[in-house]
Amino acid sequence: MPIIEVKDLFYTYPNFTEPFLKGVNLTIDKGDLVLLTGPSGCGKTTLCRCLVGLIPHFYGGEVSGEVVVSSLPVKEHAISELAQHVGFVFQNPENQLFALSVEKDVAFGLENLGMPRDEMRKNVDWAMDLMGIGNLRESAPFELSGGQQQRVAIASVLAMKPEVMILDEPTSFLDPVTARKLFEIVRSLNRALDLTVVLVEHRLSLLSSYVSRIVVMDEGRVKMDGAPIDVLTSKETRSLGIGVPKIMQLYQTLVENDIQLEKPVISIDDFVEGIRSLLKND
Repeated sequence: MPIIEVKDLFYTYPNFTEPFLKGVNLTIDKGDLVLLTGPSGCGKTTLCRCLVGLIPHFYGGEVSGEVVVSSLPVKEHAISELAQHVGFVFQNPENQLFALSVEKDVAFGLENLGMPRDEMRKNVDWAMDLMGIGNLRESAPFELSGGQQQRVAIASVLAMKPEVMILDEPTSFLDPVTARKLFEIVRSLNRALDLTVVLVEHRLSLLSSYVSRIVVMDEGRVKMDGAPIDVLTSKETRSLGIGVPKIMQLYQTLVENDIQLEKPVISIDDFVEGIRSLLKND
């Protein structure tokens, strides 16, 4: 069943004449792990703001079309209500961490909802344990590493127990090793909690093997939407300047030279397995 439905969405920021979103149509099913990518300025972050209600309730501007998340029409529901169903992790975790301790940051959303103290404590402990930050409970967020801050930001969203989590370029401030660890955490949350996840990201080489779908945007429109292998091997994707993983480019070169692996590859592990199988058969 669709948990996110976007129909004919147009949006123009205040004081602008050109719309940033131009007729976006998108459906995401419950439990999906979706990568949203595209060139800078293509409308990815703007679309995410629409999904969580920041547009139109905070940013204003002109909006038409329909956005429904968890059966709630976004236009008709306040951000505070939507936040109980869809959580948003900002690109820079420091933008949503401001308390004097990790525990207080994780509890902040629940306090604003007026949740009873005992229930709040259970949610906070549960979220911190999931993210492996129980030992940082009393630490000041501004003293943590980038990876630790990102875990705290995700925990503060998880504590609200949303059905949908949206992460806007969560690895922008992380090294490749820490980024991979974060993707593994997000995938485990997606599977264990049946949590619908939308990831805005440019690091396709790291992320491709983790997601079930890739949605490519350009100039405010959805240009491609499908399985990772289909999207990443498309000529249209390459024509948009999307950073197709090097391993897939190598795979394409093999195909063009009539060297066939057992199946298409989207990760180094897949490629190594395919080469081993090819050598074994020879």
